Amino acid sequence: MNYGRNVLIMVFLGRVNWEMARARKVRYNVIECRVVAKIPKNKETASSSPPALIKEPHKYFDQVVITVRSGDGGHGAILSMPNQKAPPKTPQGKHKYEQQEKKKKKSLYRRDSNGSLILPMGGHGGDVVIYANEGIDTLLEFHKKSRYNAKRGGNVDAMGVLSSQLHDGFASPTLRIPVPVGTVVKRKRGTFLADLARPGDEVLVAKGGQGGISLLEMPEHQKKKMMTVTNSVMRDEDDKVFVLGQPGEEVSLELILRVVADVGLVGLPNAGKSTLLGSITLAKPDIADYPFTTLMPNLGRLDGDATLGAGKYSSEATLADLPGLIEGAHLGKGLGRNFLRHLRRTRLLVHVVDAASENPVHDYRIVREELRMYNPEYLERPYVVVLNKIDLPEACDRLTSLTQEISVIGCSDTPKPETSVDEVNQVEHPNKSSSVSPNRDRRDKEIEDYSRPLAVVGVSVLKGIKIDEMLKEIRAALWKCQESEEALELRSSYK
Repeated sequence: MNYGRNVLIMVFLGRVNWEMARARKVRYNVIECRVVAKIPKNKETASSSPPALIKEPHKYFDQVVITVRSGDGGHGAILSMPNQKAPPKTPQGKHKYEQQEKKKKKSLYRRDSNGSLILPMGGHGGDVVIYANEGIDTLLEFHKKSRYNAKRGGNVDAMGVLSSQLHDGFASPTLRIPVPVGTVVKRKRGTFLADLARPGDEVLVAKGGQGGISLLEMPEHQKKKMMTVTNSVMRDEDDKVFVLGQPGEEVSLELILRVVADVGLVGLPNAGKSTLLGSITLAKPDIADYPFTTLMPNLGRLDGDATLGAGKYSSEATLADLPGLIEGAHLGKGLGRNFLRHLRRTRLLVHVVDAASENPVHDYRIVREELRMYNPEYLERPYVVVLNKIDLPEACDRLTSLTQEISVIGCSDTPKPETSVDEVNQVEHPNKSSSVSPNRDRRDKEIEDYSRPLAVVGVSVLKGIKIDEMLKEIRAALWKCQESEEALELRSSYK
């Protein structure tokens, strides 16, 4: 089998009894059969092949391009009025009954408020709607199936004669495509359509075609009379185009997933982010002693503080564990910078630092610098530093000095937030109407020019040391975020 030449060669060899052949003088031949068949080239790229999705799902889970097409409108029909024969002569007693039957038959046709005939129309083509569904986590399924077509509308079921039994063609149902919560929908060329940040959010991406109308075909001497009854009278052959349903829309869309979380866990590989998430939530992330164990963001739900009573539920939060960063991640090293986009919706950052590493302060600065190089607005958000693995001797001995050294990195005065979370998102949506313009001078700032951490806590997630103290600081920081957001909304309402 040679796929390069697009030729499939099959050789058939039959069993031959040569002695019997000579006795009967029968000649047997070996036949070579050649079947030529063109093998179509596989147009699927490596990014959409199932092996690539299985081996490297982290490269495809949060971005995909799909094509959707709404349904065509159903066709109308060209109708003619039924033959009106003269009624037979009947006795005078039955004349009144015949008039009532004729009037009843006439009233069977649908009419509007002006008395004009309403002719059936073709069914509306199916729309295409994309909506946010909590039951979906990634966009991997869209790499396996990247085209979605809505059904076309039904035609008018007519035999050519107008009757009271005619109905409109059936309207095709809307094709609803579920995506994960936090999906941004754009056109392929970059036009922003919607940000599905909450469950149930939806956007109409392709509108179905309108159904065609029906026309009455009548002799010339009757057209003028019928024009007083309905406007849907075919004047010439060119009017037949109105009978055809309108075609649907075909659109190429880019879907980008941004994880919806209140708190983002960031740090170098093997700092203990996944272990921290698994210890304070019900999440079950992959945990191992080698770097880059986490390849995709993991989400966990942090329960509210029971001491707040009725305010317990308002203190709940969603945590996102992001893959580890290394120096040069903004240039594409390690797993690259693409995962940093999932921090855009977070209100609070938690820096997880391995206190037992060779230089924890340097590790902390690396992560802060990568955030600054990717998006300087990330450094303006409040954050808490968690020094992990303090149960190890090398970390326990220098815990006090590490806490003091990290606590003084940054400005002593907490600056007012220059932009809110929504305004940061506007930077990536240039087509959305916004009066906020990105400040390019922010990249010139150093780490020391931004605010200091709200708290620095030493914990041992594996041993369960000081976990409650850490949760207390995280909840307090979230409460401050909520107060600042309410102050911003109140200030904007007065403007």
